[in-house]
Amino acid sequence: MKLYAVIMAGGVGSRFWPRSKKKLPKQLLKIFGDQTMIQATVNRLSGLVEKENIYVITNELQRSEVINQLTDIPAENIIEEPFGRNTAACIGLASIIINAKDPHAVTVVLPADHIIKDEDKFSQVLENAANYANESKGLVTIGITPTRPETGYGYIQINDNPIKENIYKVYTFAEKPNYATAVRFVESGDFLWNSGMFIWRTDVILDEIKNLMPDLYEGLATIEKSLNSKRFKEELKSVYAQLKKISIDYGIMEKSSKVFLTKASFNWSDVGSWEEVYQLSEKNENGNAMIGNVYTKMVGDSYIYSPEKVTAVIGLDNVIVINHHDTLLICRRDKAQDVREIVDYLKMNNMDEYL
Repeated sequence: MKLYAVIMAGGVGSRFWPRSKKKLPKQLLKIFGDQTMIQATVNRLSGLVEKENIYVITNELQRSEVINQLTDIPAENIIEEPFGRNTAACIGLASIIINAKDPHAVTVVLPADHIIKDEDKFSQVLENAANYANESKGLVTIGITPTRPETGYGYIQINDNPIKENIYKVYTFAEKPNYATAVRFVESGDFLWNSGMFIWRTDVILDEIKNLMPDLYEGLATIEKSLNSKRFKEELKSVYAQLKKISIDYGIMEKSSKVFLTKASFNWSDVGSWEEVYQLSEKNENGNAMIGNVYTKMVGDSYIYSPEKVTAVIGLDNVIVINHHDTLLICRRDKAQDVREIVDYLKMNNMDEYL
């Protein structure tokens, strides 16, 4: 069994404005430590997946920076989507490319922008899931045991009796719930957070796309004929223009009878907002996490980022302040999810220089 990896890296990270911009989004930033998020994702696979078997799906704006940051990954493995068409198309495209190279490939699919600690445990979970996916022809997803009634994640319900070591049959997928529903999910004990990480045989996921998403499969078959030809880029653009935006969860995982879950035994965060960054950051005695030239007085439980300019905050608690280049964000921590609305506003008003 040879293991491959697909890293999905085409997002814009709108909830990380103003640091996350179209050309340099969240996954290409150093949010924690000396590595960008995508570099950390690739390095996490060390010893499990050979560098030449790692593929990154990104877009035209970001491809050159991805190549600059991932010097150990062959440039031809950095695949450029002509348009964003959500995760089903992204995974389908990567799958036909890998399948052409190795019809027996087992593939790990990972977002580029997660934080994972306990990397040895992460490797063990992936290895166990890959072995099961290879033997069973199942689609395996990684579930995270919830620590709070989070409304920003999807949930997965399982039969809590394992069919094999740390492998569970999936009952249902649930979209991001309201708070009351999230409380009910957590209290039930058989719902886990949906991490968006998957393990499967490439031929199996392509068969499921053929059965459950025939329009996408037809498009992928057309693209496949042009692989390694001069027509590839043109054909890819032509097919992608006609594809619908559908997630792999909605298109495949919620409908397939072959879906299993393995529980994460490692600390995980999708770092989905500035609030998550605050929670994961080191804090001083007042509960403040601060980066850069910052002065505070009577400030508590806040995240303040200002590496270039002097930023002073007085008499505020539970706020996020991001002072970055020519943009400034100030918001309450409990409103961090609403930052994406700023990006929508800037788009609607053609203020592209701030995106």
